[in-house]
Amino acid sequence: MPKHFYTLLIIPHKKKDSVKKFLATPHHFRLATAASVVLFCFFGYCAVDYLTIKLEQWELANLRQLTSTQQEQIDTLQEKISFFERKLAELRQVDEKIRTLASDLTGKSRKSPKGQATAPREQALGVGGPQPAGEVEADKLKNLSRHMDRLLEDAAARERSLTELQEFLRAQRSIAAVTPSVWPVTGWVTSEFGPRTNPFGSRREFHSGIDIATKLGAPIQAPADGIVTNVEKRPDLGLLIQIEHGRGISTLYAHLFRSAVSKGQAVKRGEVIGYVGNSGRSTGAHLHYSVSLNGVYVNPRKYLR
Repeated sequence: MPKHFYTLLIIPHKKKDSVKKFLATPHHFRLATAASVVLFCFFGYCAVDYLTIKLEQWELANLRQLTSTQQEQIDTLQEKISFFERKLAELRQVDEKIRTLASDLTGKSRKSPKGQATAPREQALGVGGPQPAGEVEADKLKNLSRHMDRLLEDAAARERSLTELQEFLRAQRSIAAVTPSVWPVTGWVTSEFGPRTNPFGSRREFHSGIDIATKLGAPIQAPADGIVTNVEKRPDLGLLIQIEHGRGISTLYAHLFRSAVSKGQAVKRGEVIGYVGNSGRSTGAHLHYSVSLNGVYVNPRKYLR
């Protein structure tokens, strides 16, 4: 028996059971301690490994959920971009139609705004191989970002184009509003603009307007917006009205029966300014209508349509 040993007694709770006795040497204790340390390290490693696996599974589940959410967001964004692209295509068509209409109305070519960027054609290089899923999603987002940038550039170009068209059409509308393009009365032309034989003699004279025969008292409408600059009676032209339309254009209406406006009054196209008469030197009820540009009489038919 070794000199140094330890006695381990196991005393049962019940008196009927016998006491168990074990003898252990220091060597036994060292072996037990080493085994305990090994078992503690083993179970500690297993616990850490288990927790690491559970954490990785949790992170993987979160990553899958995030990937699914991002894919849904990408799909939604793609749908919105496709819708935006269709609307821009429709807007381009409207732009071109308006420009064509403006060109037909004015006889001038309306060009599309310059500086519109054209999407470069991408050329694939001679490489291959599988691409990680994360990189695929990143490339999708980059492509969507580039696509959106191009759409925004196109939208900015459309905005500039429509602004230009708006200014152009506004200017054309302003010009059209003061251009005497409407017949002042309905009737038939009995004397044209230019040289003619004087209706009260045989000599030749220059007729500064056109004579439009119609019934006595027929309403006379302003052929364009303007300001009444004169209402008076003359021996030759009878009761007359003069209207200044701007841009050097003025109109004159003579041989009236009665005036419906006064000097300084603003009138709009289509507004009644007077009534056909037979005043002054006249052979019958008619309207003498003349147009002057910068003080020079021009043929009214140049403006009438």
